Amino acid sequence: MIDYPPINSSRMLYSQVTSLLLYQSVFDNPIGQAFLNLLYTLHQDESHSQPRQSIAFDCLQAYGNWFKQLAGNGESWGNYLTNQILINENPFSKLAEKTKTIEQLTPALLESVKNDLKILENLYNCGPEKIAQWVQIAVQLPHTPIAWQMETPYKTWLAQSSKWAQHLEQLAQHYRQKGVGIYAKYQAFRYHKGKLDPVFQIDPIKLEDLVGYQWQKETLLKNTEFLLAGQRALSILLYGSRGTGKSSLVKSLIHQYGHRGLRLIEVAKSELEDLPTILEQLAEKLQKFIIFVDDLSFEEDTDAFKSLKVVLEGGLVAKPQNVVIYATSNRRHLIKENFADRPSRASQEEVHCWDTVEEKLSFSDRFGLTLTFEPADQDNYLAMVNHLARQSGIDNLDSEILEFKALQWATRHNGRSGRTARQFIDFLRAELAI
Repeated sequence: MIDYPPINSSRMLYSQVTSLLLYQSVFDNPIGQAFLNLLYTLHQDESHSQPRQSIAFDCLQAYGNWFKQLAGNGESWGNYLTNQILINENPFSKLAEKTKTIEQLTPALLESVKNDLKILENLYNCGPEKIAQWVQIAVQLPHTPIAWQMETPYKTWLAQSSKWAQHLEQLAQHYRQKGVGIYAKYQAFRYHKGKLDPVFQIDPIKLEDLVGYQWQKETLLKNTEFLLAGQRALSILLYGSRGTGKSSLVKSLIHQYGHRGLRLIEVAKSELEDLPTILEQLAEKLQKFIIFVDDLSFEEDTDAFKSLKVVLEGGLVAKPQNVVIYATSNRRHLIKENFADRPSRASQEEVHCWDTVEEKLSFSDRFGLTLTFEPADQDNYLAMVNHLARQSGIDNLDSEILEFKALQWATRHNGRSGRTARQFIDFLRAELAI
């Protein structure tokens, strides 16, 4: 059996990865798994029952898979690896997030981090070019396989450092400021069937795109600033006509404050009964959270209604100070009421019937603030149209013609609103382009 240098090197690296104490989950993803599989196939030798030709095929296939995963991610190996370290959720990163200095942590924990950082730095220095050379030698190719390279600057301070084990305090400071896990990596989520799914393509709407409703906008921003400052912010109900920009206003907050640690979690009405569980998960996190419930209303007194009511009023599981609830609705009274629900003298079923009715009708009052969005009048509608036209670069159309077309559009379609103005401008921009 010939002992190839890449076999020794890959075997050493593979054994080091398997000996990681805290940062094993750095490789719990397609790119990490592809890399580990490549290291494993590189150090296979003739002692296996497979023939050399089969081993070479496995090696080339593993290299191709790793290359494809890196290319699909659009990231260099170095930046990808350091990014995984900087968001990794493990006992050290979770404790560092909550402590002021690393001196508060146990010596054994700190030594294990140093050990892992040395291993991960070895992997970082083992770049795609070196791996490609190993594959060439191991498989006995006449030429070196193409190495995945990206001409991108280093995106993390760790990528610009050497001797990572000496930067323990800086790493802890990073976790203290940025947090760990998915909340450090993503800014928006959807709660679905018991888990949080990251939103990869966030609605691009920004605060400057929204015209009108100035005091509502200022109140929402001020309350969100309270949340980010660590003060006790209020939950808010945004109530009003359809198309007035209630949901867009809430979603725009991510672009305004995401860099300051704000996170948005969209929860559907049908999932609201899990709200206490969600709050427990968020209570100890570094980031600030908006629970966003769009188009809130209830047909009847359901479990979802009861869960939200408990959270708003304060129950055994109190709403954490780093969480607020922003809900939108087209209904002032959030629970549907029928005339049959109202008590009559002939009713013998409940003694204090009106108390039940009043409890349902006053549910919206349990929000700390209610922001009302009235339908847009003609002046406000045209102001929205002109603002969006300027943003879209529509400057070759006379303002009178633009406004005439906009009013025609509103009459023929959904009436005057921010949504109608946006739809009109989108259609007009495409029409002018073609």
